[in-house]
Amino acid sequence: MKKTSLAILVGVALCIGGGIWYFNHQAGAATGVQDGKGGKGGQAPTTVSVVAPVRQDVPVVLQANGSVMPISSVDLHPQTTSTITKVHIREGQFVKQGELMFTLDARSEHANVDKAQAQVLRDRASVQDFERQLKRNQDLLSKNFIAQGAVDTLQSQLDAARALLAADQAALRAAQVDSSYTILRAPQAGRVGAINVYAGSLVQPTTSLTSITQLDPIDVSFTLPESSLSGLLAAQKAGEVPVTALLSDAGGKQLDGKLNFIDNAVDPATGVIRIKARFNNGGTDLWPGQYVNTQLTVRTLKDALVIPQNAIITSTSGTFVYSMEADNTAKMRKIARVYAFGPSAVITGLAGDEKVIVDGKQNLRPGSKVRLVEKHKAADGAAAPQGKPA
Repeated sequence: MKKTSLAILVGVALCIGGGIWYFNHQAGAATGVQDGKGGKGGQAPTTVSVVAPVRQDVPVVLQANGSVMPISSVDLHPQTTSTITKVHIREGQFVKQGELMFTLDARSEHANVDKAQAQVLRDRASVQDFERQLKRNQDLLSKNFIAQGAVDTLQSQLDAARALLAADQAALRAAQVDSSYTILRAPQAGRVGAINVYAGSLVQPTTSLTSITQLDPIDVSFTLPESSLSGLLAAQKAGEVPVTALLSDAGGKQLDGKLNFIDNAVDPATGVIRIKARFNNGGTDLWPGQYVNTQLTVRTLKDALVIPQNAIITSTSGTFVYSMEADNTAKMRKIARVYAFGPSAVITGLAGDEKVIVDGKQNLRPGSKVRLVEKHKAADGAAAPQGKPA
C-alpha cells in the first residue's frame, strides 16, 4: 500500500514538471529567445531617436536683471536766502545746460554790488593821489629840498592805499558772486522733475527747488557672479563689449548698448560684482529706476559642436552621451559640457559625425542593441531622427 502511494506522488510531480517545461518552451518560442532573436541578454532592441551634432558659432551670453540709473541727477538748491520772483520752467520740461530756471529777488545784492563798486572807485582815486604826491617828492628829493624820511612815509601811504584798493576789489567780486546766486540756470541738460516752489516763495539754502536728471545717454546697473569676472575683463581688453537690454513692457523691445564700468572689488557678502552698461536713450525708452533684463556677450565660440542638452547624461562616472553605431549598438562616449544655452549645449569629445541618442538613452548600457523610432511615431511627439538640436 505504501509503495503504491509513493508511486502516485512521483507520477504527479513528473506531470507538473513536464507541464511547466512545456509552457516555458512555448513562451520562449513566442518571444524569439529560443531561436536566438533579440538583443544582448535576450532583451529586445531599445527604441531610440538620434540627432547629428551641429557645427556653429555660439555667442557666450551672460544674463542678469538690472535697473536703469541716470549718469547724473542734480537736486537744485538756492545758495542764498531770498524770495522767488519768477519760475521760468515747467515740470517735466527738457532743459539745456545754462538755460534760465529761477529768478530770485536781487535788490539787496545789487545794492551791495553798487556799494562795493563805489568803494573801489574811492580807493583808486586815493591811490592815484598818493602816486602823484610821491612823484613830486621824489623830484624834490633829487634836488635836496626834502628829507628822505618824507619820501619813505609817502611811499608807505601809497602801499597801504593800494592794499585797501585790492581788498575792496575782492569785496566787489564777492558781491557780484552773491548777486549771481539770484539767477539760477540749469547746471546740465536733462529733464526737470517736480517743482516745489512758486513765485513769492521764500527760499533758503536748505530748500529743494527741483531736480534735473540726465536721460540721454543713460546707464543700466546690474550684478554678475564673481565666476564671470575673468571673462568680463578679457572681453573688455579685447574691445567694446555689447550689452542688450530687453524691455518686457514694450513687447520685448531690445536696446543695444556697451559695457561701461566694472567695479573695482567683488562684494564679499554676496560674491557678485557690480557692472554698468551705457545706452543711447534719445527715445527715452529707458527710465531711471526701471527694471530690465540684460544680456552681455563676452565672447563667441567659433565652429562649436552643439547637441541637445537632454542627450547628455551625468553620473558618478562622468559626463557622457550614447551614440548609435553602424551595427545598431549603443556606445558610451565621454564628453565635456563647455557652455549651455537654452535647450542646447556646446560640448567637446565628439568628432561631429556621430549619431547621438536623445530619447531612450535611460534604458541603455554600453553595447545594448538599439533601433530607430519609426517615422510616424516621431511625428506623434518623439524626437525626429537625424535632426538638429532644439
